Amino acid sequence: MSKIVSPAELHARLRGDNEIALLDVREEGVFAKRHLLRAAPMPLSRLETRLPTLVPRRGTPVVLCDDGDGLAARAAAKMARFGYGEVALLDGGVAGWAEAGYMLFGGVHVPSKAFGEFVEQAYETPRIEARDLDRRRAAGDDLVILDSRPMAEYRRMNIPGGIDVPGAELAYRVHDVAPRPETTVIVNCAGRTRSIIGAQSLINAGIANPVMALKDGTMGWHLAGLDLERGQSRRAPAVSPEGLARARAAAARVARRFGVRTIDRDGLARLEAEADRRGLYLFDVRDPDEYAAGHLPGSRSAPGGQLVQATDTYVGAWNTRLVLVDDSGVRATMTASWLIQMGWREVYVLAEGLDGATLVGGAAATPVLGLDACEAETITVETLARMLDAGAAVVVDLDDSLAYRAGHIPGAWFAVRSRLDAALAKLPAKGDLVFASQDGVIARLAAADMTATSGRPTLALDGGTDAWRAAGLALEEGESRMAAATDDVWYKPYDHAAGVEDQMRAYLSWEVDLVHQIARDGTLSFARFPD
Repeated sequence: MSKIVSPAELHARLRGDNEIALLDVREEGVFAKRHLLRAAPMPLSRLETRLPTLVPRRGTPVVLCDDGDGLAARAAAKMARFGYGEVALLDGGVAGWAEAGYMLFGGVHVPSKAFGEFVEQAYETPRIEARDLDRRRAAGDDLVILDSRPMAEYRRMNIPGGIDVPGAELAYRVHDVAPRPETTVIVNCAGRTRSIIGAQSLINAGIANPVMALKDGTMGWHLAGLDLERGQSRRAPAVSPEGLARARAAAARVARRFGVRTIDRDGLARLEAEADRRGLYLFDVRDPDEYAAGHLPGSRSAPGGQLVQATDTYVGAWNTRLVLVDDSGVRATMTASWLIQMGWREVYVLAEGLDGATLVGGAAATPVLGLDACEAETITVETLARMLDAGAAVVVDLDDSLAYRAGHIPGAWFAVRSRLDAALAKLPAKGDLVFASQDGVIARLAAADMTATSGRPTLALDGGTDAWRAAGLALEEGESRMAAATDDVWYKPYDHAAGVEDQMRAYLSWEVDLVHQIARDGTLSFARFPD
């Protein structure tokens, strides 16, 4: 039996200085409706793939929360098998927290989103309305629009003429993108947070250019009735020697103002030696392509802008140690300055960066708990295709509902792994049960669980939907054959099939209101530094 923690005890622990991870094991869409402020989403359906990077130290004190429906107990049992030895359950779950008089929050990445609003208020970050920017563009004003989102988001839609320069890249690359101090620099994202943080990053860096955030980003542009570009791939140029020198000088100013600390390789080795007693996260904050070309062993790719924008995606434990690395110190320093203001007390930049280090290439392999011991029976794409032609298989897609809508194996049913018992009752009784997921990993884990617990033989598609697509076989789109509700993931405003503009307005209002709610919660505070 896991230990039970009362809401009052948890509230006190969250206000303290000791390391603690607060994990919400409900599906992300359920989490987004209402959750504890400092909880990180870790759906039971994805526990084996998310937990090892979210909370790498298995001795970390962990508190799990759910809806009082037994999910947390199921998650705790799994975690115990994987060696997590200090796991407790929140008494009464989310409802118990509310009944004790504590606040709940809607949405995702709430600490980061609220921080963006705090920054705008604290530093009075300049901003420009969409229609004003459109008029200045039409008049041929000397300006440049920098989109602070990752390229995948930028390609989906962008402000006309905008250049993709994600978050931490801004202070690193701006000197080559806007070399004339007279050029006005406009920073945008999809909504508010990365526009504000990006613009304020350039102001903090002390660049000579006028800088403004585009109010409400691409959503505000769309709501103003203006057209967006789609499918673009404009990037900032490579950093020149002069641009790098100016960026390093700017980062040095930022480091002094915000007290950014450095650590050398020997110091990092000491932290690594203590990682079984105190959590340690080593993040490479460069562009993912640069990370794949060569990175420090043991480091994880966490592009700086995204690390600030969605910290709870990368770090599941509070009051832990964060070490940031890049190749020049600029991006790591800018990222560290924001994490410090967000309240992270022990943040370091690796002084030597990558200089002289032995690097490894490729994307980092995502550890999966229990996969080595997984005894699921798998089948190939070719075998499944024959079974489907013969009407001898029932495919259950365990990917998220957005991915299922975008493309799934023809005839497949959508289900959520944590609710499989309810879903299976809706499936055809005839045919062998075959689980599928994007790369086949979740399907293998689920098939092994199903075979072990129910005794019903269950197969997994080797390589998953990716393998089906790679074999040149057709995929089906849409939301037919739904054996579970689509509350497994959070839908962004433009993911909705209808009422997109209303969703955008609601989202933007939600962001603005967050900073006031944070103050009432009492477990998290941000720091304002003098100019």
